[in-house]
Amino acid sequence: MTYQEATTYLFNAAPLFQDIGAGAYKEGLSNTHLLDEYFNHPHRNYRTIHVGGTNGKGSTSHTLAAILQSEGYRVGLYTSPHLVDFRERIRVNGKMISKKRVVEFVNELKASLLGGRIEGGYSFFELATALAFQYFAEEKVDVAVIEVGLGGRLDCTNIIHPDLSIITNISFDHIQFLGDTLPKIAHEKAGIIKHNVPAIVGEAGDKDVREVFEKEAQEVDTELIFAEEDEELMDYNLSPVSGYTYQTKTFGELHGHLGGYCQVKNIKTILAAVKVLNRCGYTIGTDAVKKGVAHVCELTGLMGRWQTISNQPLTICDTGHNVGGMQYIAKQLQETPHNKLHIIIGMVNDKDVNTVLSMLPKDAIYYFTQASVKRAMPVEDFSIIAQKHGLHGTCYANVENAYNAAKQNAEKNDLIFIGGSTFIVADMLYNMF
Repeated sequence: MTYQEATTYLFNAAPLFQDIGAGAYKEGLSNTHLLDEYFNHPHRNYRTIHVGGTNGKGSTSHTLAAILQSEGYRVGLYTSPHLVDFRERIRVNGKMISKKRVVEFVNELKASLLGGRIEGGYSFFELATALAFQYFAEEKVDVAVIEVGLGGRLDCTNIIHPDLSIITNISFDHIQFLGDTLPKIAHEKAGIIKHNVPAIVGEAGDKDVREVFEKEAQEVDTELIFAEEDEELMDYNLSPVSGYTYQTKTFGELHGHLGGYCQVKNIKTILAAVKVLNRCGYTIGTDAVKKGVAHVCELTGLMGRWQTISNQPLTICDTGHNVGGMQYIAKQLQETPHNKLHIIIGMVNDKDVNTVLSMLPKDAIYYFTQASVKRAMPVEDFSIIAQKHGLHGTCYANVENAYNAAKQNAEKNDLIFIGGSTFIVADMLYNMF
């Protein structure tokens, strides 16, 4: 079996959520416990850090992994979704799992299913999580940073007993699964808070959401920290070229490689996490924090976070795809110097399309398109909704065609932005690599 055949089997036998949405979502942990027992509970062989939330959990997970790696720890990192290659989801010290190991896992899985040693129908994410946990044990990692896939309480990563639980923030996303109010969503996210495991909330938001977290922490008798109240971050400055410079109390001046406006919220959460981890028996020095924050992308392979693709014209992509993420993107587009703004955009059909589009600038030139996933909203339908919000442009069948048109139309002092969906960015990066 080739690697391509192995990933095709995973994608087809257990369809991706990104392709079919609700049909790929399996509520509950019963399947995960069956797989975990079959593989002899591999996640018990190393320490873990659990990261959930609506937005920012990918940046937070990668940056924490980069910091720990810079301190000399052997670090597993499990995140989702992937942008170009399935193996992006599972890394050790920034290096993706080998194609050979993925093939071995699929061969074993098929043999076990056919032989009746494990039974049942598994989701793609359940299988990917089982592979990640097993691989980290085989690689003898010291600690694994585990990103929640969807929600928290019933997410299949929630079988771990971490040293620290982190919830970055709460915003409207996946309301068909998590609830149609912020307190309901917060309740699902707060499901990763566990007894005697300190928990950090990056951005609580309104009073009702904060009370949900406080109640959950009280019920399991654990420490709860609100990072937004920590005075660790004293000042910051964003450069369009070099990213952030942060002034902190404990760690001095930090230079952040990630440049999106949302990173100010994330860095508060990350620094609070470092201080808690040091109280929990980790040894994380200032130099490791500086290196990890400054070099997160090269250390971990992170892509798609206010990522510069080209400088003339300035071309940026970002995976922010919901109301919480787009509020930062819209503000940053407005404040990034440019003559004309060109926006390549598409969304999937289960997002709050109207609210997101209402936040975007009306004076931009739009290149409406659709990603190569089944959940992608057809570009013609998307453009009709966009026009109702005063956004005007041309439809393109795919991201590559839209980008080529934008490049042809843009002058050197213009700004091209690519986003609206993680999968629009994925298609863009896939064409590049």
